[in-house]
Amino acid sequence: MSIRDIIEGKRQWRAQLARVKALPPDYRIVYQEMQKYLFKVGPVDLLDGRLLTGIVDFFEEGAASGRGVLDLIGTDVAAFCDDLIKDSRTYADIYQDSVKG
Repeated sequence: MSIRDIIEGKRQWRAQLARVKALPPDYRIVYQEMQKYLFKVGPVDLLDGRLLTGIVDFFEEGAASGRGVLDLIGTDVAAFCDDLIKDSRTYADIYQDSVKG
């Protein structure tokens, strides 16, 4: 990874945070909880940024249509996140594979 890649990644991350800050408060809170959960669970492809960007896109559309965030995702945020990453490998999966040998 070059310095340019790092700088570009940081620029994209800041742009993403600005989009999140522009969301209504309830959407922001749920997004932050989803982000914490996903960072803890650790899907391998989380680092490419598409998953979190897709969530922001989805939330922006929901907010623009006047729907509440829980109307979009339901009341169980963790279950919604699990459904999003159900086909993704996690770091726990990689660890399990390495232990099995």
